[in-house]
Order: sequence, then structure tokens, then C-alpha cells
Amino acid sequence: MTSRSPTPFSQLRTQAGISIEALADMAGFSPRTVYRWENGEVSPRRAATELLKRIIADRPCEAAQGDPAFRFIDLFAGIGGLRRGFEPLGGKCVFTSEWDKYSAATYRANHPHDGHEVSGDITGIEAADIPEHDLLLAGFPCQPFSIAGVSKKNALGREHGFACEAQGTLFFDVARIIAHHRPRAFLLENVKNLVNHDRGRTFEVIRRVLTDELGYDIHWKVIDARSWVPQHRERIFIAGFREPAEFSFADMPIPDSIHGPRIGSILHPEDGSEAPEKPFTEGNIGRVSARYSLSDHLWQYLQNYAAKHRARGNGFGFGLVGPDDVSRTLSARYYKDGSEILVERPRGNPRRLTPRECARLMGFDGPGGSDFIIPVSDTQAYRQFGNAVVVPVVQAVARHMAPALGIAAPEPVEARLAA
Repeated sequence: MTSRSPTPFSQLRTQAGISIEALADMAGFSPRTVYRWENGEVSPRRAATELLKRIIADRPCEAAQGDPAFRFIDLFAGIGGLRRGFEPLGGKCVFTSEWDKYSAATYRANHPHDGHEVSGDITGIEAADIPEHDLLLAGFPCQPFSIAGVSKKNALGREHGFACEAQGTLFFDVARIIAHHRPRAFLLENVKNLVNHDRGRTFEVIRRVLTDELGYDIHWKVIDARSWVPQHRERIFIAGFREPAEFSFADMPIPDSIHGPRIGSILHPEDGSEAPEKPFTEGNIGRVSARYSLSDHLWQYLQNYAAKHRARGNGFGFGLVGPDDVSRTLSARYYKDGSEILVERPRGNPRRLTPRECARLMGFDGPGGSDFIIPVSDTQAYRQFGNAVVVPVVQAVARHMAPALGIAAPEPVEARLAA
């Protein structure tokens, strides 16, 4: 029997020095699917081949790296947006926690050389099992805090600490890790409403835990991403330092949003200047796949829904954008109907953004870029980008924090999307 010649994919995988099972786990596909690529039964997904190429390309760089400028951990990591602000400063990620398996698959695909696994649910991980680190990053979910128990203990004159105040919330896990490791600094990210949640009492618990209980000097600011990307997206960033630092968000450089980028900068050009990328675009000129256009039924439903709320004096409805517009906030529910950001088309119904356009809208890719690996379904990709941080915003925050961390920040790379 004549042996079959290795397929190009098999040769690439062998060059990368990774097993089929390890590649399947890292890229988020089943081993059976990878075996089919290996044998040439079906064409491999572009995300998998790009991952292998990145592994091969990164090896010389990895070997040449010296000691990192600082070590950091990535909690509630999602797809790794926060870390992308601090790695350019010379930081090395030494621990990652993300409970969602699909987000973890995307994270692993884009950060294959960490030297550690993506750990699961942080609530089940002992602080002592987390490596020592200089910086803690966490985009923790916002949950209600129980104030009643604290008030009762105050009334009874009993002592209480952060474990009492924050127990049962995911912020508690951030606090217990900070308490155990005492990192030089941390950066926390959350939705804008954290400041006003429960009439400000939630944020007051967080502030009190971080300052009074843990002894950190903290600063916070709500930042709108539209200065860097064509999206109105406000998030709060909380920076904390173990030792008093000469730091203030008040003098952080923020580009003028009036002259900021517009949605046309992140759209597929559909004119042949961009290589087709299935399943997002197709044909010789890279036309956006018809799968992203709204059906007649859905488009009619959204128009009727908007008309009904306009009649009631409400602002609910869809968000239709053209090349010169700035979009609403991309949400994790975008996969349902795409109503918050619908792209106008010269003819026919509007369409959703493709996942690649979402990657650009969130700054994981630059204008026209397609380096960020998207190994998951459209539904999961929309959820992941909708829950992510805007990368250029984090990069700006990281550069602003660098002097307080004793790090020499490089000259800013132009992170704004071109108008």
C-alpha cells in the first residue's frame, strides 16, 4: 500500500510541534475535526492555520525574550482584552482565569505561548495556588452587594471586613487574591453603571474594601471608547496602587472624539482591496456574505417595534449606521438580532456586522486587519466581543499607569482607527 503524502496542514502542524489533541484543545475544535483537516478530507479553518503560523513565527521571539519588566495575572479574562494593553509594556502573563469554555478557546488560540493553562472558575481556586505577580487585571462582573448584613453588624458593634461585605460576589475573589498576594498595582474594569448601582452603595463597598480594608490608593474614571474606535461605549476603570503613587486619571491624554474614527473604517470594503475571508466575506472582491443580511421578516419586525416605541415617546429601536456614523454600544446580545448596530446597504435590507468587523470595532484588529483568531461560531464570537474591553482604551490606560508602576512606557503607537 502506498502511503499518503502529508497534507499542507499536517506539515504545518508538524512544524509547529503540536499534537492534534493539543491543537484541538487550543483552537476550540474537536479532535475529529482536526483529524479531517490532517487527512485532507475537508479544508481547515483559517483560524487554525493562522494559529499554527503564529506558533511557528513566535518561537524565535519567545526564545529571545529576557526577564519581563513585570508579571501580571488576568482574571475574568474573556478573550484577553485587558492583557493587550500591558504586554506591550514588557509584561508577562503568569496566570489566567476564564470560566466560559468558548471564551477560553479564543483566548488560547490568540495566546498560545503563555506556558500555563487557562484556569476555570476563579471561585474554586485558592489564592495560594496563583503565582506571585506585580499587577492584577480583572474585568469582574458586577453583582449586587449585601449592605444589610454590614449595617446590622455596625448596629451591634461587631467588627466586619471585606469578606463579610463582599462575600457571595465575584468582587470578593478579586479582593481575596489582592489580600493574599499584595501586588504592586491592579486595574479593574466594569460597566459605567457600577458607580450608580444600588444608589451608589455597591461602589462604596468596593471603594471601602480596596482602600480601608486592603490599604490601596485607588483612582477611577469612566472612559468613552469613541475617542479611539467608532463606538459609543462607556466603561469604568479603577486603578489601584499598593504604595501612594503620583497618578491621576485627570491628566490622561484622551483624543478628541469629535475628530474620532467613523464606522466606515472598520467595515469590509467589498471592493477587492481586502482578501476574502470565509465565512465572513466571499467572492473575488470580498463581498460580505449574505448570511449577515436581515431577513424580510426580521427587518419588518424591527421597524414595527421601533415605530411602536416612537409612538409611546420612547427611544427604543434599532441603530442604523452608515460609513460616517459612530455606533451604539456593541452588546453580548448582538447575536440575537443585531438591532443595536445595523449597517446600511445601497440596496436591500441592512446587515449585521461580521465577527471580523466586531474585532475591529473593539480594537482587537486594526482597520483592515484580520490577525485576531476567531475560532468559534458567530454566536459565540458576538457574545465575546460584546463582553470585551476596547483594546486601544486599555492600551492608553496602561501607558498612563506605566510611570506609577516604574515602567518605561514606549512611545504610543497610533491606536486610533483612521476616520
